[in-house]
Amino acid sequence: MEAILPKLLAAATLLPLVSFFIILLAGNRLKSHASTVATLAIGGAAFLSFLGMFAYWLTDDGVWKQLETANQPHHSSDDHGNSGEHQDHSKDSNHGQQGKHSHQDNPADHSHDDKADHDHDSHDDKADHDHDSHDDKVAHDHKKNAHASHGSGPRHITGEYYLLGKFGRLRLNISYYIDTLTMCMFCMVTLIATLIHIYAIGYMHDEESEYTDHEVTLADGSHLVRPGRYHRFFQFLSLFCFSMLGLVLAGNIAMVFVFWELVGICSYFLIGFYVERKSASTAGNKAFIVNRVGDFGMIIGLMILWTGCSTFAFGDIDTNQDGKITSDSQLVETGLFSQVRPKDNDYQLQIPDGLVAYSAQQQLRQAVVEANVAGDEEATQALLAHEISELRKPTPGHTPYGYWLLIVAGLGIFCGCVGKSAQFPLHVWLPDAMEGPTPVSALVHSATMVAAGVYLVGRFYPVFPPEVLLVIAVIGCITLFLAATIAITATDIKRVLAYSTVSQLGYMMMALGVGGWLAGMMHLITHAFFKSLLFMCSGSVIHAVHTNEMPLMGGLWRKIPYTAFTMLIGCLAIAGASIPFVIGLSGYYSKDAILEQAYSFMQTNDGSPVSVIFWIAAGGAAITAFYMFRLWFMTFAGKPRDEHRYEHAHESKIMYAPLLVLAVFAIAVAWKPISAVAPWDNLNLAGLLESARPVGIGGDQEALATALTWPDEHASHVPAIKVPVTILAFATGILGMLLAAVFYWWKFLDPKETGESFGPLHGFLLNKWWFDELYDWLFVRPTHAISRFIAAFDRVVLDGILHAIARGTKLVSSIWDRVIDRSLVDGLANGIARWTHSIGLSLRVVQTGQLRQYVMFIALGTVTLFLLISFF
Repeated sequence: MEAILPKLLAAATLLPLVSFFIILLAGNRLKSHASTVATLAIGGAAFLSFLGMFAYWLTDDGVWKQLETANQPHHSSDDHGNSGEHQDHSKDSNHGQQGKHSHQDNPADHSHDDKADHDHDSHDDKADHDHDSHDDKVAHDHKKNAHASHGSGPRHITGEYYLLGKFGRLRLNISYYIDTLTMCMFCMVTLIATLIHIYAIGYMHDEESEYTDHEVTLADGSHLVRPGRYHRFFQFLSLFCFSMLGLVLAGNIAMVFVFWELVGICSYFLIGFYVERKSASTAGNKAFIVNRVGDFGMIIGLMILWTGCSTFAFGDIDTNQDGKITSDSQLVETGLFSQVRPKDNDYQLQIPDGLVAYSAQQQLRQAVVEANVAGDEEATQALLAHEISELRKPTPGHTPYGYWLLIVAGLGIFCGCVGKSAQFPLHVWLPDAMEGPTPVSALVHSATMVAAGVYLVGRFYPVFPPEVLLVIAVIGCITLFLAATIAITATDIKRVLAYSTVSQLGYMMMALGVGGWLAGMMHLITHAFFKSLLFMCSGSVIHAVHTNEMPLMGGLWRKIPYTAFTMLIGCLAIAGASIPFVIGLSGYYSKDAILEQAYSFMQTNDGSPVSVIFWIAAGGAAITAFYMFRLWFMTFAGKPRDEHRYEHAHESKIMYAPLLVLAVFAIAVAWKPISAVAPWDNLNLAGLLESARPVGIGGDQEALATALTWPDEHASHVPAIKVPVTILAFATGILGMLLAAVFYWWKFLDPKETGESFGPLHGFLLNKWWFDELYDWLFVRPTHAISRFIAAFDRVVLDGILHAIARGTKLVSSIWDRVIDRSLVDGLANGIARWTHSIGLSLRVVQTGQLRQYVMFIALGTVTLFLLISFF
């Protein structure tokens, strides 16, 4: 498997690149067949991805053992009689000290624990001990299971395809990091991309010949007519698929950054596909510029990691490149994960030696001088290693050396994720990105590209200190609420889904920030299916009625029933519809897991301001259900609001066929298999992702710079948390649906009158919290003002100086020409010429042509010459 799987995934990645070059070179000749080439390429990549998953990855015994461990309950029963629940860890009064992953020898941690022990009398009061004995037993059982299953980390394969260059200890290479998360992402991206390619064949058929753009009006009042760009569209899609798969396969953060930028440029091309529309070209520029802001922070993080760790690799790479690092292996490169969470520190977070040394250069130099070992290299290295180990330990009132550098590096990497996943305050580009064709919205801006930021946070999770996780949680919480409130007033069907995407990405970030790694990654997968379904359904609606505005729709379920039915499934999935505790659509499993972890985080940090995160997330769930069913009721329910559009509405089979496939995944992608045949009974999305959980992030984690504790994610599955959260989530979903029905189906209340009643608030939300106007005042207008000043300075000062120099040079040249050149130089040359000419004229008189005269002159000359020679 170690030899075949990397090649298989490399082939899956390169197939879309081959398609890109074929269409680039022969697109004009291929014409409509360009879609066939692109679809076959991504379909082949999907086949190779699923082949790799089921024929190679899941045939490994180690992976099946991890799946079995991930799906096994950690105790047989509980006090509530819920046998088989995934309850590994419970919140006790001491926040699960046995499973805690924190820095060793931290006096602040000990004082915190001692205070908790004193407050709860957990070690002295037998009654309290008996009361919490069940939770303590669960925590202890989870600790044993966590260490047993994570003793060597999740199964993964690392290696390099090609070494680009070596700079000291730093190796720049094309490498790979393959684990279950990689395989799940490959399968998800290629499957959705294949369905969207098929969908786009029908959606983009107008581009096969001349295309009339009704959004662009020329000076004479006619609409723009241009050659179709059918092949160019699929060419860009192929390049995007290659970039996204390369990003997922990347084995180092530098390689991620390269593919990160490729994904960004593909997004720029696809958003601005209708380049003649000012709105589209502006949206493309906006997306490109905003993402560069985030990438600037990412570069800072990369440079800190390069300085402190001398590597960009995620995992260790050995000479055999099989990912099995043993005592006999010869390490070629020690990865970031091994440096930040080394095995000899029980996989707890540890500051890399390089960051400590960089932060404490002066102290280390002084230690070498005092020890007087500067000339002995071996003794110096031993001393430095000892000093770094001591400096790494926290002391009262002082964080360890290098810790803040690790925080800044983590925040820098997260900045890139903020831009790519459209998080506050860089969220403004994604809604405008809907100017691209709907298949682009479905693939790039809902299911894959914007999920790249969440994926990178999940991949890079072991490197993030708790303080960075707090920032991630807060940013995600703000984003989910902000975008959800804007969505309830939007009337463009694609913009509603765009703000929904921003909000759901906020949910994923918030989940990761509060310690819910599995919940965040699971929501990434489930959201990809139901949101791509929703966007493709919106494209089918737009294709049917030729407008994006929901107030011009209504009653369309009769004309486009497949679209209406599948979009209803998507709305139910994103709202988390379910029969509580029994079964639900995919969003139920991931959304409830997020809320459960947020609730556990709130309980663990009771009394802290971060408790508001859970309540905002719960409120956001109700708003999500409201705006999604508002969309469905306005589009499909009631009577038609535009009879002309309604009469001409129809749906295409090639477009709704992929919708049916995606609807199945939107319903069941998170289900557990019905079959009890081993080992397939352990094969489910949650189990797959759990088997990829990064080593060292289990157990409670405490921050050094704050007084917060991050509870173990498994603690959120106990009935004390799961039951109330599930009921609350179900209630919020029902509330949102009923409220939408009251306004837009039963019409007991008039939305217009309600909006007027809340005039300022409605206007505030309708104008998207005035963020575009705020950024216009803060950044765009000052930039224009500074640019105008610089342009004026250039014209008046710089150009004035240059023009004065030019005039002076011209004057000097004129004087030089008249005085020096014409009078002196030309006069001298002309005088010599006249003198030479006059001498020539004088010599002409001796040229008589008489031979006797010439003989006489020769004779006289000879005698004269003889006399001179004789005389001298």
